[in-house]
Order: sequence, then C-alpha cells, then structure tokens
Amino acid sequence: MTAPLRLGVDIGSLTVKVVLLDSEDQVVGGRYRPSQGMPMATALDIMDELLSEVPGPVGGVAVSGSGGRMLGEALGAPYVNELVAQTAAVRRFYPHVRTVIEIGGQDSKLLLLEQHDGRLELSDFALNTQCAAGTGSFLEQQAGRLGLSIEEFSSLAAQAQDPPHIAGRCAVFAKSDIVHLQQVGTPMPEILGGLCMALARNFQSDVGRGKPFHTPILFQGGVSRNEGMLRAFRSVLGLTGEDLFVPTHEVFMAAIGAALDIHDLGSFDWPVVRQHLEEAVREHEGTGPASLPPLVDRPTPHISVPHSDGAPDLYVGIDVGSVSTKGVLIDAQGQVVAKVYLRTRGNPMQATREVLQSLGTRASADQVRGVGVTGSGRELVGRFVGADVVKNEITAQARAAVEIDPKTDTILEIGGQDSKFILLDSGVVVDFALNKACAAGTGSFLEEQAARLGIPLDEMISTALEAPRPVQLGERCTVFMESDLIHYQNRGAAKRDLSAGLAYSIALNYLNRVVADRPIGQHVLFQGGVAGNRAVVAAFAHLLERPIRVPPHFEVTGALGAALIAREEVAKEAVR
Repeated sequence: MTAPLRLGVDIGSLTVKVVLLDSEDQVVGGRYRPSQGMPMATALDIMDELLSEVPGPVGGVAVSGSGGRMLGEALGAPYVNELVAQTAAVRRFYPHVRTVIEIGGQDSKLLLLEQHDGRLELSDFALNTQCAAGTGSFLEQQAGRLGLSIEEFSSLAAQAQDPPHIAGRCAVFAKSDIVHLQQVGTPMPEILGGLCMALARNFQSDVGRGKPFHTPILFQGGVSRNEGMLRAFRSVLGLTGEDLFVPTHEVFMAAIGAALDIHDLGSFDWPVVRQHLEEAVREHEGTGPASLPPLVDRPTPHISVPHSDGAPDLYVGIDVGSVSTKGVLIDAQGQVVAKVYLRTRGNPMQATREVLQSLGTRASADQVRGVGVTGSGRELVGRFVGADVVKNEITAQARAAVEIDPKTDTILEIGGQDSKFILLDSGVVVDFALNKACAAGTGSFLEEQAARLGIPLDEMISTALEAPRPVQLGERCTVFMESDLIHYQNRGAAKRDLSAGLAYSIALNYLNRVVADRPIGQHVLFQGGVAGNRAVVAAFAHLLERPIRVPPHFEVTGALGAALIAREEVAKEAVR
C-alpha cells in the first residue's frame, strides 16, 4: 500500500503556496500562484490540480501563512505559525544554517537559529512593519513603473556594475530618485541594481535592527528568485557565494514546514473537504467590504484674499519641495500679484529658474525688493537666488495662515510627499509634526492609487463625492493599498466607492500618523496641494466634525509665507 502523502498550504499576503510531501519528506508536487485578492478560492483551485495530478492517498493537511487561519478552519486542519513552519523546514533540510532572510510580497522576516542539544531551534526573529520598502511589492511596483516584468528586472539588475544610491524607505520616494536618474541618463541595469541595494539596506536596518547575521545564511521567499537581490545582499552584508544561498524550494519553505508538522496520518476525503471549502469561499469571499458614510461636499467658509493689480514694490517667495516647486509674487500690502506651481522633477535648480521666468513676466527685476525661500531645497536655492531670508516650511506655512486668517489655530498641510501639522496660539507656533519616511497620506499616495484604478485625479474627486458606500481601506502603505484595491475589486466594489475610500484613507493616515494624539482646534486651515481635493476635504470634515477651510491660494501657501517674511525682513533692514 502506498504511504499517505502530506499536504502543506501557505497563504501569504499576495500568493498561495501548496506542496505535497511523500513519506521521505520529499516534495512530489507544488504550486505557487498569486491569490488576486481571493486566497481561499486560489487554494481550492491549486489543491484540485495537485490532487488530480499526484497519485496516492493524502493522510493529512496543515496550513501556515498570514492568511492561513481562515483556510485551516474551513479545512478542519491545524494551523502552524510561519516562524515555526520555516524553522522546521530549515531544520530538516539545512541544519547547518544559522540565519534565514525571508522576503515575500508584503512580508519580510529574519530568523536567527542555534543548535540546542543537537537540534536546530529558533533563538530570535524580527518582522517588517506596515511598510513595503523591504518587500517584493516594492520591487514589483518599481518594475511596473519602468515597464518591466519582474523576470526582466531580475536579469537586468544582475548586470549592474556601479548601482547608484536610491531611497529605500518608501516606494513613492524611490520613484522620485528613479525619475532623476533617468533624466541624467543612468543605464537601466544600474537603476535596477540601485533598487535592489536599497531593499537590502532597508532590510538590514529596519528588520535586522542591529541583530547579527551569522553565516551560513539562507535566503528564501519570492524575492530570493531575483538574482539582483542575491547580489545586493552579498554586497550589503559583505558575504561570499557560500555564505548566502537560496534553497531548492525557495518559495515553499513555510508550506513544507507545515506539512512536516503533520504526525498523525488519517484519511483525507477530498470531495467532502472540498465541499466545505467551497462553502467557506462563498461565505468569506462573496461578501462586500465594510463601508463608511458617504462623503458630503460641504462648501468651505469663504476667505477673501484678493489679487493685486501690481505695484512698484514687489516681493518673491519660492517653495522648493520634493515633488513641486511653487512661487508667488506679492505687493507691499501682501496681496498676490502672480503665482506659479510646477513639478520639481528631481532638479530643483531648473525648477527654480522656470518659476522665476514665469514670475518675471509680471514684474521687472528692479521692482523686486526682496526674496524669501522655503522648502526642502531652500538652502541650495537660497544661495542660488541670493535670498534675503531662508526659512523652514513650518515658519513659512504658519506665516501665510496668519496672514490669511488671524484666527487660525490649526494648520493641516499636505503636499506631494510631505505632510505637516501645525498648532498656533495667537499666531505663534506652539507645536508641530511632520510625516516620517512614508508617503501614505500624501499627494503622491493619492496619485499612485488613482493610477491603479485607471481614473484621472479630477474624475476621481467627482466620483468619490458620488459614492454611496465608501470602502473602508484604513491606513496602509501605498504599495499595500494596491493589494487591498485589487482584493475589493475582485469582490465587486465599485470604483467610486474605492475612490471615496482612498479620500478617507488620506485623512486617516494623516490624523493617525502625523497628528497622533495632538489636539486640534476649531479654526482649521487646510493648505498644500491636496487641499484642492474636495473629497479629502469632505473626509476631514466628517472625521473631525468641524468646518475645514481651504484658502484661495492653498497650493502655494509656503511660497506666500516666504514672500511675506521677506517683505518684513526688508522693512526691518530699511529702518536699521
């Protein structure tokens, strides 16, 4: 009689892995497939295929992975923790290994192993946070932006000779670096090699966090199939080929470990189990997502900031940001004469030249009495233009807000990749907070997701305001959000409900990650480019239960504040 087989299933954030082990613990069949937001249905299809192709009775099944518990309940099968499962697989096939680097679609793990009484045991571990910077999704999103398959990415990245430095803290920030590198003619293999190095560095610092990487090191998970990543880890960790290697079944280790955990072999009646699983699929994957209240497009309180017709004395304000560069021209009374808003495109100096050229059509050089500069590129640009004042963004945004409405006590400011929260008391900054190295809750986040839905940003706003059931997406990394969108689309969510859910998500990310536990006043001014999105304004108004005011020149308030400060500085100098 043929010895029973053991079935191991690993359901991750993005993929489903299933293996069949024989009595000698050898893999006799395996499948690895994207779940497309429907993990249980995908697992059912894979098991159908495997059990029809591999002869022999099945004596048991066990499940693992971040999405495995629900499947385990449906199958009546034991759930094996991922760390336990992976340790079991390494112990069985690679007992000499001391460190495991595991990187999948949305999850990264570091396992540290030691021998205890002749048995390999897990001594310490670390997991990634709710950020995709050190995961396969990070690489896949960058590959998609560059028009490459992940296989092409791997092949080209392995050819890199001198990879440039690329930000690995956030997929959206990395995009800015890539655009700049393309503009200066960096070869594609070098860019891709730089992305691999960024991920490896991020894993070492954010997952490793100072833990030792003892050799031999086993590199597993879907990302281990990328030759560029193998080279990057060897470079970052200073290893040779023998110190770091990829196992034979690199994507199946957790599934193998789950199957190894099956000790009591019995009968496994697949037709009966399959029926239970089909019922579970209909119950759990056939329902719609939770919804939030519809957004209400409330008219914001009117704030009058008239344009000036021009005057002899004019002042320039420039705000050089990571995504956009803004400029304003104001008169002696502080009224706006002209403004300009354009993309920085990784070249702040050129962007500044274009801003000055545009403003120069409204004023001659001898009319300009002062220049103020703010933003992340303020020091470089300040020297370039010979600025009278160079101020940080908090000071500039606060100065503009007080000029617009002296009663303002709270400023919400959201730009392309930066968010700020400012508390004022009688026009003086008393507290502030900035977003960390994460683009969730910024304008770039919204642009990324609009592109994912295939909706122009303007259309996204109008459809979001018409949504009857905004999807509850919560607050997540911009890369992980893509998986949620795919999942909900597969469950029948309409684009307008997803668009409204994204507007809520911007507000929730900002309130929870930037504002945190700080108080919010009653006179709230919403500044920055995202303030022009009426759906996001409506989301803030609903969540905060108070009016959210948007000034007429919301997108250039940083530049406006810099110009106002320059006007005041010039006036002081004239008195001295």
